Amino acid sequence: QVHLVESGGGLVQSGGSLRLSCAASLSDGVIFSIGDMRWYRQAPGKQRDMVASMTSGGVSDYAASVKGRFAISRDNDKKTVYLQMNDLKTEDTAVYYCNADRLATARGLRYDSWGQGTQVTVSS
Repeated sequence: QVHLVESGGGLVQSGGSLRLSCAASLSDGVIFSIGDMRWYRQAPGKQRDMVASMTSGGVSDYAASVKGRFAISRDNDKKTVYLQMNDLKTEDTAVYYCNADRLATARGLRYDSWGQGTQVTVSS
C-alpha cells in the first residue's frame, strides 16, 4: 500500500508563508521512482483543484491563482514533494492534498495515490 504523508500545514496570517511536505512510502516494499507529483486543494463547499505539479524531470506547472507566490519542488531520492507558499491570502485557506502518479515498485506501477490532506488556514 502506498502512503503519502503531508505535513507543514497550519494557521498563518495573510502575507505569511508556509512550506508543505509530502513523503511517499510503500508499506510492503520500496518505491523506485515516481512520475508526476502534484498538490491539490479543496476549500469548504468547493471542488478539489490542482495547485501545482512537477514531473520527474523537474518541469512544473501552476494554477494561475498561485503563480508567482507558490513554488513546487521535489527530492526524487527522498520521494518527497514540497510546496513553498509565500504571500498567503485568505482565499488560500483549504485542505491541501498531495498526489503522486506512476509509482514504480517491485510489483509494478501504482497509479494516482493521495495523501490524507493537511489544513492551511490564512487569517486576515
